[in-house]
Amino acid sequence: MFNLAFLLQQGPSADDIQHMVVAMMAILPIIILICVAIIIIPFWFICKKAGFSPWLSLLNLVPLGNLILLYVLAFAQWKVVPVPQMAYAPPYPPPPPQLPPQQ
Repeated sequence: MFNLAFLLQQGPSADDIQHMVVAMMAILPIIILICVAIIIIPFWFICKKAGFSPWLSLLNLVPLGNLILLYVLAFAQWKVVPVPQMAYAPPYPPPPPQLPPQQ
């Protein structure tokens, strides 16, 4: 039964395969550039905010370079000191009580 099914199927012709490959070769570089931008841009800003050279984000293009960059960012002494944030704004002091005028 399966042999009959395989005989009845027709695979794509050589021209169809060639058209598919040409279409993939046109689309694949665009997809790769988008994926690289999705990875590089956040690391660029993280390195800049941490006080490192933003060009370190290009380590992501090297195989296992992203792992090296993560370890550099995790264990290095950052060159910037974050501004201390207050947990809440202090309340304004209440107005002084008004005493009734004395006669």
